[in-house]
Formats: sequence, C-alpha cells, structure tokens
Amino acid sequence: MRVFHGSYTAIDKINLSKCQPKRDFGQGFYVTKIRSQAEYWAKRKDRKTKGVVTEFDFHEYAYRYEKLKLLRFDGYSEEWLDFIMLNRANEQKEQAHDYDIVEGPVADDAVTRRIFEYLREDLTKRQFLEELKFKKPTHQICFCTVQALLMLTFINDGVDGEIIYTDDDVVETLMEEFGWTEEQATDKYYLSETHAKFVDESTGLYQKPWREIYELFLQELNLIK
Repeated sequence: MRVFHGSYTAIDKINLSKCQPKRDFGQGFYVTKIRSQAEYWAKRKDRKTKGVVTEFDFHEYAYRYEKLKLLRFDGYSEEWLDFIMLNRANEQKEQAHDYDIVEGPVADDAVTRRIFEYLREDLTKRQFLEELKFKKPTHQICFCTVQALLMLTFINDGVDGEIIYTDDDVVETLMEEFGWTEEQATDKYYLSETHAKFVDESTGLYQKPWREIYELFLQELNLIK
C-alpha cells in the first residue's frame, strides 16, 4: 500500500523520539493512504510554503506478522473514541499502549472540538458517535516502534518506485483473475518466494515487466506450468 506523510520538509530519516506525544494513537510516525489528507497536513505544518509530501510503501504483510502487535479501527466507534481519549490524556513519558502499529480514522479539528464538548458533558457519547456517521472518511496509520518502521520503505524514482508499481499491478490482477480479496492476494504474494526474490536488488527482477513477475508467482503456486 502506498502511503503519505505531510510535513514542512522531506523526510529522509525517521526518529520516533522527535514525534509529538499525546496524538490520536500515541507518539509515533503518522502516514495516510489519502494523499489529499497528507497534502493538507503539509500545508498546516508550514503555512509559508506548500510543505512536502513524502511517499512510502507500507508492507501490508505486517498485519500477519506475528512479531508485531497491531490494532485497527475500521471506522469511528466507541472503542476508537476511548482509545483516542486514552492517548490524548496520557501525561506519562511512556506510551499509553503497547501496540506497534495502529490504524484508523483521524480526530481532526472539528472532531477535537466535539471531544472537548464531550469531556465537558455538553453532549453524550451516543450523540458524539452519531454525528461521526456523517463525517467524511479519514485515515491514518501510526508506527509506534522501531520494529514497526521496518514495514515502511521510502519511495523514490528508482528501484523502490519500480517495486511499488509492480506490487500494485500483481495484487490487482490476482484479485481480478482469481476473485481473491485484497487481503488474500496481498497475503499470498507478499509472503511468497517470488516476492522475496523480486525485492532483492541483486536478482535484478525489479527491472522485469510486472507481467513476468506475475507469471513467476503463478508458477510458484502451480497455477500455471
């Protein structure tokens, strides 16, 4: 999955200790799959310029990697709100949770104002959550640990870019031709021997057309001869 980080400057190295605490999902490095949202973040952080959007590849096999602890919110919910409150109210130096990666909606400015009203008991939790049903979808992923950051790869105009484009094409074609869900296609492909060879620059496979990589993967699964 291609994801984006909006900031006043390009990111060439991630230092978790410099990330702001008391954010929605705690202290960590935040990205989104919605580019326009990252562009908005970039402009907010430096109103004098357009800011910079840095692109990454998020290796989604992280969701099935047993050494990482993950939490995902599919949408606004009571559990999401409680987790937001836990992190924003945290006054300790340590993280308020032990997850490596957290994914879910954003508590933007408008939502934050309503959170304060909720805390003042000007509206109930039920009223608050009812309002969120009509809110425009947002998205963020927080990488909270060094181990989690290993699931991110910087994208540039060279090898990384070629790998990302091919990965997207292969996964989409698997979904179309075999009727697999995105999760099934991603799981099978990213955990395959073919993909391991493909991302190894020494093999030179990243220079091959994506269709050749696709056919190698099908041969590995004995789907074609």
